[in-house]
Amino acid sequence: MSGYLTLETLGAAFEAGEIDTVVVAGVDMQGRLMGKRFHAAHFLSHGWEETHCCNYLLTVDMAMNPVRGYAAASWAQGYGDYLMKPDLATLRRVPWLEGTALVLCDLLDHHTHEEIAVSPRAILKRQIARAKALGYDAMMATELEFFVFENSYEQFRDKGFQNLIPISGYNEDYHIFQTTKEEPLMRALRNGLYGAGIPVENTKGEAEAGQAEVNIRYADALTTADHHTITKAATREIAHAMGKSVTFMAKYHHDKAGSSSHVHQSLWTTGGEAAFADKANENGMSALMKHFLAGQLAHAREITLFLAPYVNSYKRFCVGLFAPTKAVWSADNRTAGFRVCGAGTKAVRVECRIGGADLNPYTACAALLAAGLDGIEQKLALEPELKGDMYAAEGAREIPKTLREAADLAESSSWLRGALGAAVVDHYVHAARWEIAEADRVVTDWELKRGLEQA
Repeated sequence: MSGYLTLETLGAAFEAGEIDTVVVAGVDMQGRLMGKRFHAAHFLSHGWEETHCCNYLLTVDMAMNPVRGYAAASWAQGYGDYLMKPDLATLRRVPWLEGTALVLCDLLDHHTHEEIAVSPRAILKRQIARAKALGYDAMMATELEFFVFENSYEQFRDKGFQNLIPISGYNEDYHIFQTTKEEPLMRALRNGLYGAGIPVENTKGEAEAGQAEVNIRYADALTTADHHTITKAATREIAHAMGKSVTFMAKYHHDKAGSSSHVHQSLWTTGGEAAFADKANENGMSALMKHFLAGQLAHAREITLFLAPYVNSYKRFCVGLFAPTKAVWSADNRTAGFRVCGAGTKAVRVECRIGGADLNPYTACAALLAAGLDGIEQKLALEPELKGDMYAAEGAREIPKTLREAADLAESSSWLRGALGAAVVDHYVHAARWEIAEADRVVTDWELKRGLEQA
């Protein structure tokens, strides 16, 4: 797989007329790529060292509105610049865009050149460093679900986001004939990701009409988050080129299943040994893995804000549609918020099933890793496994039911402030408060339909 580039191979591709454009992008709070398109000649001569962007990019909401009240950047501070430092280890071809390469950037302070503490990539890198200091490499993988529609994004806007037409007509979970209907898109996605150096494993149908999933091979945590972000961009761009559209909303319709982003996690020693595996123990779980899982359970409610960051995210948590409602653990049980997979094997791992497809992979993985590492550092005891139907489990730890509840839990957590930094917690709680205020302010179609005549 040769999708990665160096400056030398990029230069050769430019001279050969194969690449003329380099997308230089950082990651915003919503997990989107934000940046510039460079002419390859300028990137090769100067752009690979640094470029700049307005620092408002970490203070905008989903609609790109600058939100007041952030400490990191504001109107009062004049909205200056961040320095965008290309991480040349991420430089790669973008096969689905003509003549294009992509490089991801770290966001640095314009004056000190230190990483911006609230930037998603920096948040995750700090937790990876914590794991390294304990002698472990954090390995992760995300399963990313989404819906595919026959409508284009332009048609949605023209028709007020009504009459969404899923690309298939009924539940397509593992269904080969149903997924044949979306195969032109999925084949282009698989081949495009592979050509970009991303080790795609497969695509499959999910448990709803028009719902799909893409799986990327596990990697170190930062690479996994990078792959996840590029995969979302690729899916949108390839679908758009085909006149289709996709959504990564956690819940696009109240009568449909939601879309998740399950996060698989394990620690490996820096010598390459699976630190979670111990065949002598029940489920093949080492003492270290039990401490790690205990930490995630202990802090599950405090970190839910980073797994479900929007008002819509919480509409996914409902009984009987494979989205969990209880933050408990169970072995190979899809009704639990935390599932132990690969029991008794070298690949034994923790799957967190709480996050939706709308999560930011950097902040989600960082929060999960911080909670697990706390369990290790505190040597927390793992609570007993729950078995059976977790939806019916009485007295079990509940996943927060609303963004308001999750934001309150994160804001009041002294542990989370110590683990991620007070500035990070305040920044992302502020983002949540804005989302809540906007949802409270806007009159919805449901309200009009329900009350226009009868209120």
